[in-house]
Amino acid sequence: MLHGDRLLIRSGVLLGIGLGGFVDGIGLHQILQWHGMVSSVVPPVTLVTAKVNMLWDGVFHALMWLATAAGVFFLARAASAERKLDVGRTLIACMLLGWGMFNIVEGLIDHQLLGLHHVHPGENQLAWDLGYLIFSAILVVIGARLLVRTVRPGHLEPAPSS
Repeated sequence: MLHGDRLLIRSGVLLGIGLGGFVDGIGLHQILQWHGMVSSVVPPVTLVTAKVNMLWDGVFHALMWLATAAGVFFLARAASAERKLDVGRTLIACMLLGWGMFNIVEGLIDHQLLGLHHVHPGENQLAWDLGYLIFSAILVVIGARLLVRTVRPGHLEPAPSS
């Protein structure tokens, strides 16, 4: 595999982590307001505890911004490097992989192990958490299958010169 291909894969995974984290943070934390980053430990029932949750949501978003920026950096490096992989297919596959892998790690650690928050606290919170993990596993499977199809030997042949 060429250096540019490795940069492209790294870029896609980082972009998937960052953009997937933004879907979680913006969608579940801010728009739906189902939970905050530490809402099971510090329930946002007063202005002060709501601000604590907003602070940790901000830290989470800052980390997702850094992952996205790193993904853009590696994508820019891949653009000028020699590569054989199809850019669009590889990016989509690796972004799905990164998003799903991040969600699985975040879901297992933050939701289950540390209990910092749950996808949708209250009645059926375990079902929501498991649904989140299942959705994330589906993203990983789809991303992995797309990547395998992209990387298989027939797709690594250089394009014919015109």
